[in-house]
Amino acid sequence: MSIFGRKDTADTAASTTPAAVNPELAALTGDYTIDPAHSTLGFVARHAMVTNVKGSFLDFTGSLHLDGEDPAGSTASLDVTMESIDTGNADRDGHLKSSDFFKTDEFPTMTFRSTKAEALGGDDYRITGDLSILGVTKPLTIELEFNGAAKDPFGNERVGFEGKAEILRSEWGLTWNAALETGGVLVSDKIKLNFDISAIKQA
Repeated sequence: MSIFGRKDTADTAASTTPAAVNPELAALTGDYTIDPAHSTLGFVARHAMVTNVKGSFLDFTGSLHLDGEDPAGSTASLDVTMESIDTGNADRDGHLKSSDFFKTDEFPTMTFRSTKAEALGGDDYRITGDLSILGVTKPLTIELEFNGAAKDPFGNERVGFEGKAEILRSEWGLTWNAALETGGVLVSDKIKLNFDISAIKQA
């Protein structure tokens, strides 16, 4: 099932007439609020060249507007509280909040604002937007997979997505590092981002 209405391949070959919008897809059109209790914003960094450190942000808000007929009309917005970073180690989290990394006292929030949405076929989509960290704004492209839509036991209409992206943290001014005696550096420049999103449709 797809979020955004688009022509079936066979229909496209047979006719240039736009295909009718699937009523199920049209029903998904609307505004949604991301449910942080059932969503995850995670990241993975290479540590000491030999292992991965995983973390997440526990406090965030976000919204989606889904257009069931035209992906270009869909948008996404996200605000993340940087003090909520959690890697499972209090000392490491404290270092990440410090002036060496996120400077959370000066820059308490990380934001994402979409600028473009595309349907790639099947359940795959691409969202491009502006990611702001430390007062620096750079483009970010997120590959998304639509996981489905359902009504939960409390009557909420939900949609779900999984997403992934990669950034070079140095492009946002996150340049702190330490050299290793054996060569290489303590923290990788490349950071993998992963998203598991559940959003509730607004009345």
